[in-house]
This record gives sequence, structure tokens and C-alpha cells, in this order.
Amino acid sequence: MNDTARSLPVTRRRERIDGLGAGLLIFCSALMGLNQVVVKVTNAGLQPVFQAGLRSALAILPVFLVAVAFRRWLTLRDGSLGPGILAGVFFASEFLLLFQALDHTTVARASVFFYTMPFWAAVGAHFMIPGENLTLVRLAGLVLAVAGVVVAMSDHFDTLRPTLRGDLYCLVAAVFWAGIILVARTTSLSRACPEMQLLYQLVVSAIILMAAAALVGNPVRQFTALTAWLVAFQVLVVICLGFLVWFWVLSVYPAADMASFSFLTPAFGVIFGWLILGERLTSSVLWALAIVSVGVYLVNRRPRIP
Repeated sequence: MNDTARSLPVTRRRERIDGLGAGLLIFCSALMGLNQVVVKVTNAGLQPVFQAGLRSALAILPVFLVAVAFRRWLTLRDGSLGPGILAGVFFASEFLLLFQALDHTTVARASVFFYTMPFWAAVGAHFMIPGENLTLVRLAGLVLAVAGVVVAMSDHFDTLRPTLRGDLYCLVAAVFWAGIILVARTTSLSRACPEMQLLYQLVVSAIILMAAAALVGNPVRQFTALTAWLVAFQVLVVICLGFLVWFWVLSVYPAADMASFSFLTPAFGVIFGWLILGERLTSSVLWALAIVSVGVYLVNRRPRIP
């Protein structure tokens, strides 16, 4: 039985982003931006590393059931096991740092630093993927990214504020996130369906993060009913619904057009941090958001083929 027969019929690909695609991309961007707030609030009830591991562990079964329902081909015999484990290690490292970062910095700042990921992915792709060279336009985007980070960190130039630690964690987490993308594009992991790639990351990260959580002390801080609801939201809405909607959009619409929406996620993160948590928006954060957003657009911009 071939791969096509093992899954549902593939939805017809579309030439450009239409109203449905734009709506789903805005939904995914808003959801990912909101998730930063959810993680920060959940940190009040659960130790960050334990929260990250618990989220991965609880999401394994729902993602597996979705893959079975859609008849995806889940196998370890396609050569993807080694790269899948590596992607899982990167995934664990990414969220170990990000969840701890939100203990030390604001959602607005975390959104700016964490979503510098496209720049690190572009640099890695330049050396690892043929045809992904850094053009002048993309280099301009990278320069803007660096400028945006410098502007965001300008609050620290006069004094070493406590948020500096969280900001640096977010930057390194973004590098690990870019590493997952590069592994998925340059190794046999690309043969696996999106659900299988996600399962690799969830299983490996659950093992690593739960083991790490056992070393950092009490996993529970002040567990409440709200904590339980927020964990369920992350598992069912963010991972299962959000990730699967994103994968579907990626399978139907041109990736180059989708990339134009990348700047929305950090913008939503900044807005939700302000609206829900009452975070103070400094001029440096707002300028950094604007600069990084333009940089993200330039790095992801591709010339249209006539």
C-alpha cells in the first residue's frame, strides 16, 4: 500500500491565500500569541519545566488519535527515527528555556525575542539547503532583526534588570526552534507525515522534560482549577487544534505567501500581554516589535514566479 492510500485524499492546493487561508492564519497567529500568556499564568501553579513536560505527555494520545482518525501513515521504518529523536531533543530544549523565560521576563518581551526564529532558520538554510541563499533583501531583514533585538535590550544598557535572563533564554529557544525546522527539511524526517513529526517531538520532549523536572524541585507551586483548565487548553487547543490547522494550511497554501503572516504572532503576544496581564509597553518594546516585524517580512519574502 502506498503513502497516498494510507491517508485521506489530499485537499486541492491553492495558488494564493484566500479568505479562508487568511482567516486560519490569523487564528493560528492569535492562538500562538495568546499561548505565551497562558504559559506565564500557568507558571503560577506549576513549575515551568514540569508544565512543559506535562503538556507534551498529555498531548501524545490526542495527537495519535487524530492521526489514526485521518489515517496517517505512522511508522518508524522510513529512516526518520534518528532525525525524529534529534528534533525531539531540540523541542525539549526550546520549551525548557521558553517556559522558564516567562518566569523572568514579560510576555511582550518574550514574544519579540522568541519570534526571531525566522532569522536563525534563514541563516542555517543558507548553509544547509540549496537555493536558500541569503539575498540582499533577506540580509536586510537579518540586519533589522539584530537592530530590533538591540532596541529591545536597550532597557538593560543602564542596569542589569531581572528580565535580561528571560530575554536571553527566549533568544536561545528561538535557535532551537529554527533547528527543528532545519532538521525536518534536510533529513529523512521530511518523509514522515506532520503528525508523526509532532509525535516524535512530543514523546522525546516528555521524557526529557519530566526527567529534568524531577531534578529542579517541587513540580507544583499553587495548583488550582484554573491551572488545570489552562493545561487542558494548551494540550487540546494549542497543540492539537492549532498545530493541526497550521499543518493543513501549510499543505494547501503556498509557504511563501503564508510567511507574510509571520509578524502577526509576536504582535498578538505583545497585545495579549498588555490586555490580559496589564504589562507596561515601553517604547523600546514597541519599536523592537515594529523593526522585527519588518525584518520577518523581508526574510520570508520570495519573488513571485510569473
